Parts: sequence; structure tokens; C-alpha cells
Amino acid sequence: MIELSTASSPFETARPCCPPPNGPPLGVIEEVHGPVIDILCERLPPLHQAVYICLDGERYTFEVHRHLDESRARAIALHRTGGLRRLMPVFDTGGPLQVPVTPDCLGRLLDIFGRPLDGGPLLNASETRPIVAAPAPLSEASGMGEILPTGIKVIDLLCPFVRGGKTGLFGGAGVGERIREGHELWHDMQDAGVMPRTLMVFGQMDESPGVRFRIGLSALTYAEYLRDHVAKEVLFLMDNAFRFVQAGSELSGLLGRMPATVGYQPTLLSEVAELQERISSTRSGNITAVEAVYVPADDMTDPAVGAILAHLDTTVILSRNQAAKGIYPAVDPLASGSRMMDRVTLGERHYRVAQTVREHLARYRELEDIIAMLGLEALSEADRLTVLRARLLQRYLTQPFFVVAEHTGIAGASVPLETTLGDCEDFIAGKYDDLPEERCYMRGSMEGAR
Repeated sequence: MIELSTASSPFETARPCCPPPNGPPLGVIEEVHGPVIDILCERLPPLHQAVYICLDGERYTFEVHRHLDESRARAIALHRTGGLRRLMPVFDTGGPLQVPVTPDCLGRLLDIFGRPLDGGPLLNASETRPIVAAPAPLSEASGMGEILPTGIKVIDLLCPFVRGGKTGLFGGAGVGERIREGHELWHDMQDAGVMPRTLMVFGQMDESPGVRFRIGLSALTYAEYLRDHVAKEVLFLMDNAFRFVQAGSELSGLLGRMPATVGYQPTLLSEVAELQERISSTRSGNITAVEAVYVPADDMTDPAVGAILAHLDTTVILSRNQAAKGIYPAVDPLASGSRMMDRVTLGERHYRVAQTVREHLARYRELEDIIAMLGLEALSEADRLTVLRARLLQRYLTQPFFVVAEHTGIAGASVPLETTLGDCEDFIAGKYDDLPEERCYMRGSMEGAR
């Protein structure tokens, strides 16, 4: 699931034609204010029910979010509301918002309704699934699996991804900046040759907050379908989870709820849980989630960040301080971590090496102020040796990436975990004490470093 930041979108899709309603209207529009409509109902629809209005032969879909009293409901638009007016009839779809699911969805670019944004034909699906659904039952759930190697040294060593787990990449504005244009990303995926095995679901920043609030559930519905019927392993990428919370905050204000901590919606925790608890692995297969999370003002104590953190297995914290030093990827090795960092899961060797590397880097951070004021000469011989090796390790944990090779002129590198462990053991043992720091910077393994 990708969210765009562009004010206008290169992706266009026609709204569905509005077929003749099957029955009498549910009610009529009583008020329209922004993306919110109040419906005067003949019968009150349940919460999360999808309702629609026919306007100029097109269908405008809404989702019911609040009951105002026994005869009025408040709904959020999933389209623009231009042209709507009071007393227009509102019809019931008979259930929550549904998306068409089929194995043919792979290779496609879809919107929240499962309609194509890539100019291709409509999905030929014989089945639909509601986007609002309960998580998989506990009887079907399976535990997390083994470590999922990425080839990125600092991550595999200190905060490894877990197969079937949830990983969050946390960073403030401009720290390890990800791609922001969905159109560019779509073409990059095609150029890389992975699009035939990929499904992209876009909720764009110029769309209704109702779309941005539900796009994650729509994408997750497809991930669940692929897990259960197409593939045993599904990688679910979300960019970015904070925009989901932000859209929920907008909706909360539109629905008339009283703001809670720092202006966030009072339903923050339950809304985040509704999304995160559905990212699960079952006997049918695994969903491994990697979520980018924007951190407002670099404040890791922000309530939205804390709500998301509580559901994650691995946290990768991107540091502005690391980026300022030219350390890329700008991962904070001390703040990042994983619930799987124990001897049983990692094995004795990996756990021992990771802990020793952390100890060296932590000691170096403690001594940085003393070094800045008094110089290295003020340190004991043991501390000077620790600082030397920590600085070598810090530079070794940088890495050139394939995706930026044409901009940096440095070929990308992927490093197996065993190689990373062996190199770190050599650093700790002093094998590279006489090596200049620049020889450790922006390289893959240490093979041929001398």
C-alpha cells in the first residue's frame, strides 16, 4: 500500500456506472459538509455499512461511521462530494465495502475499490471480500518463523526482520527519505522485473480522508487473499502507517469527536489495532509486514508512534544524527532492535557478536563528549582501543544500495549474514586495528579491504 504526496495524480479511473437500485432508498441526504454527509434514514444502517448515491449516472460511495440518533447516520465520502445536494436518495449496498479478489490481481495497480489505475481491464473476479473483517482466529494463527535476511548488514546484525512478523521503519522528515511519487515507483518496479509478482494498491493524498483511512484495509484484504489462495509467503509493504493515523484524526474531527492526547482521535489505539492485528500468519501462509512510519518532529514519544510501536516485532530507527555524519543507512544501532534478539532464536554466535558490537558502540557514544572536549588522549588505553574499533564498526555498518547506484556512482552490495558476523568478529578481535577508517566506509564485506 502506497500513499502519494502529490496534489494531483497521474492515475485516473472512471467512477463505476450506477445501475438501477434493487430496492427503495435507505433514506435521503439531510446535510452535506465537506466529505461528510448526514443521512435521514428510513432504517438505520449498521456502522461500517457502504451506502451510495447515484449522480449523473455515476455511483458515489460512502461509509457509515456514526449514529447520530435513532433516525440519522453520519457517513464519510470515498469520492469527491461536488454536485451532492439535500434530499438526494441514498441506497444501501447491503454490506461493508467489498473488493474483487482473484489471482489475476498480481501485476496490477488498483485503487481502494479494486478498480484499475494502470489503464488495464477490470479484474475478472468471481469473488469479493469485505475490507472490514475480523483477524484470523487464534486457532488458525501460527507463530513467527525464522530470521528473514535482507542483505543489509546493520539490520541483519542488530535488528533482524522476522518471517511472518511486523517491522517498522521510523524516521523524521528527510531522514533516509523514501520514494514519494507512486508513478515513479510503479515504473521502477516494472524496470526491476518484479511487477508480475506484485500488487500495488494506492490511496492518494488528494483523495478523501475516508479513502486514506481505509486504503490500508483494502490492501490488507488482498494480502490475506494471496496468503490463503495464491502464495505461502506475502511481503506487505505500507508507506506510510502514520498517514493512516493522520486520516483517522481528520475523520474524528469531521465526525464531531472530542480530540484526545496531543489532538489525536480518542479511538487511536483501537483503530491502529484494527489494522495491525489483521497482519498475521496462519497455517495457510505468512504475511511479513514492513511499514514506514513518519515520526512527527523526530519525537518517538508521539502517541501515534507509540500506538504503532506496541504492535511491532522489529523496530528500525532512522537517526538524523547518523545521517548528519554521512552514516547510511542512517540506522541508530542502539535504539533499533527486535523482540527476537535472544540466544534461542539467533543462535549463540549471532547473539554474542551483536551484543559485543552494541557494547562497543554504546561505550563510544558515552565517551563522545569527553573526546570532543579533551581529546582521545584523556581516555585510558582500553577506552581508546574500544573507540578505535567502534569507529571502524560504525563505518563498516554503512552500505551502498543498488537503488541509488546511478546517483552515487557506487555499486550496490548485498552481504550474507555469515559474512557480516565473520567481519564483525575480526573487528572485535583487532584484526583491522591498523586499517584506515575510510577503507571500511561504504563497502560490502571486508574481503580485499587491505
